[in-house]
Amino acid sequence: MRVLRPYLLIVLGVWALGTLAAYLYAQQLGLAWGSVVGLLPAFLLEAAFYVALGRDDMRKALEKIPPPMLAFGMWITALIPYALAGLPLTSVNFAWLAGLTFLASFWYVFLPHVGFSDIVFLGFLAAIMLTKVFDRLYPTPVPKLHIEILGQLMLIRTAVFALLCLRKIRGVGFGFVPSRKDWMVGTQYYLMFLPVAVVLALWLKFVTLRWPPHPWWKASLIALGTFLGILWVVALSEEFLFRGLLQQGLDKLSGSKWTGLIAASLLFGSVHLWYRAFPNWRFAVLAAVAGVFYGLAFRSGKGIRASMVTHALVVTTWKTFAA
Repeated sequence: MRVLRPYLLIVLGVWALGTLAAYLYAQQLGLAWGSVVGLLPAFLLEAAFYVALGRDDMRKALEKIPPPMLAFGMWITALIPYALAGLPLTSVNFAWLAGLTFLASFWYVFLPHVGFSDIVFLGFLAAIMLTKVFDRLYPTPVPKLHIEILGQLMLIRTAVFALLCLRKIRGVGFGFVPSRKDWMVGTQYYLMFLPVAVVLALWLKFVTLRWPPHPWWKASLIALGTFLGILWVVALSEEFLFRGLLQQGLDKLSGSKWTGLIAASLLFGSVHLWYRAFPNWRFAVLAAVAGVFYGLAFRSGKGIRASMVTHALVVTTWKTFAA
């Protein structure tokens, strides 16, 4: 009960903010509120499951559950938001989703907890994201509304629970809320990377700098929303995989922290080749260089929350001041 009470209070707060955000989003896109309300329960439930990731006490409680039972719970909760979204449970899409989530949930129940299993698991996750499977499995009933985000959040949540609670990966420094030290380290490496990023992006002709096209108060709110979204979804998942797992694993495998850092950064850059139009080599080069600074922040901060700050600040600056 001690674990559930603070968690439920956080969930209620997230639901209130999520409902407000959905209303404002519908207003901005000119969508009828009635068409959005039907999908809201699926997003709010997924948000409740996702929030559980960030609590150490919740994860420790889940670790005490027998692995097959925990994996089964992960699998079922991966499918429930799909049903709440009103998507057909008798379709081929649902069968694919059930199969993919079963593999992700039971991976470390059926397979040994060794490096080879981890590498194949990461490859499995990367293949799902790079092939944009969720774009097909989550067809939107409302134009302009990207409900494939449900699948992306679900996969992040399922994979992290599998790695932290079943595989019991340690030394990642996982969490949603950066400490004061994390903010300082993350900001330091952001400021170090910023001039490099601007020069490199302009030289590669990747971006054109511009001032935000909105009034300052609206641009500030958009930037804040962008930062939080990147921090808790994109940066959280990518830093967990590339710095928390790959960089640490490559450090140990090579016996050199610099080899692990460079190799993980190159792999991070390579997955950005698929951004928009393949091969987006300009973005891949920028991402690889950024990965070096994210990796240094991770190393200096002794956890992914510092590199999450650097990552989120970089992406927010790009989204705000570049076209």
